Amino acid sequence: MILDDGATVLSSAVRLAVPLGFAACGEYLAERAGTMNISVEAMMITGAFTAVASASATGSASLGLLVGTAAGLLVGLIHGNASHRLAVNTFVVGLALNVLALGLTSFFNASTELTGHQVAQVSIPVLRDIPLVGEPLFVQRWPVYLLLLVVPLTWYLVERTRFGLELRAVGENPQGADVTGIHVNLRRRQALLYCGTLSGLGGAHLAVGAVGSFNDNMTAGRGFLVIAAVIFGAWRLRGTLVGVALFGLADALRLALPAVGLTLNSQLLIAAPYLLALLAMVLVVRRTRQPAALGKPFTRGIV
Repeated sequence: MILDDGATVLSSAVRLAVPLGFAACGEYLAERAGTMNISVEAMMITGAFTAVASASATGSASLGLLVGTAAGLLVGLIHGNASHRLAVNTFVVGLALNVLALGLTSFFNASTELTGHQVAQVSIPVLRDIPLVGEPLFVQRWPVYLLLLVVPLTWYLVERTRFGLELRAVGENPQGADVTGIHVNLRRRQALLYCGTLSGLGGAHLAVGAVGSFNDNMTAGRGFLVIAAVIFGAWRLRGTLVGVALFGLADALRLALPAVGLTLNSQLLIAAPYLLALLAMVLVVRRTRQPAALGKPFTRGIV
């Protein structure tokens, strides 16, 4: 019984953490470039809705996943151009996109009838038979395994490529990077595009992978949990993923505790992942150093 309950909690934690993991990889890269991207929520919920709408129209959940990913990329493109080409405050742009995406997806969801679809489940022989962890980790919808490629790809881009070196320079000293010939705002826009792509993928997976349908405000603030995970991880990818795992586990416990007979205040359970995120940020941010230019707009010649 205990093993079954543990496997159920672990399975829920994986299912809930994976969408956060995709988005967190993108947000990590964006913040290393100096962009505090608070439109992650808009990217995720837009990706979720367009994935379900496309799957409903075509009958293909995999195509829906692809379209949802592209929708997140589009939100990143809008954010980057509004912030850097039109010089609108990036926080204002992010808030506006979050509100707009929530309103539009709720409106279209109410005015259209969507048929739910889910991507195929993949079961890995031998590994799925490992006690306790086998089924939760190795019997999953196939996009889950994409995270195993996205994580090392993100690390490699940031830590082992010239592009990543320029990103980190832009996040630490944009004026110095500009002097060396690096196009600061271009690199930041590219980081937002990467973040938009992965956040759209995370939202799309939540809709056509984990759930199989779209509900109003189904991301429910997960974009802000992603930002909290990056801060919790001290702007390091490994720490960010630990934060994602903790928040996913807290969300899973919210669902699992009532199922095993533990009765707690329902509002407290709903708030638990966000309270944990807030506590983590308070404890961690005091003893870590963020990228020096994080959240600071760049204008050539102005120090």
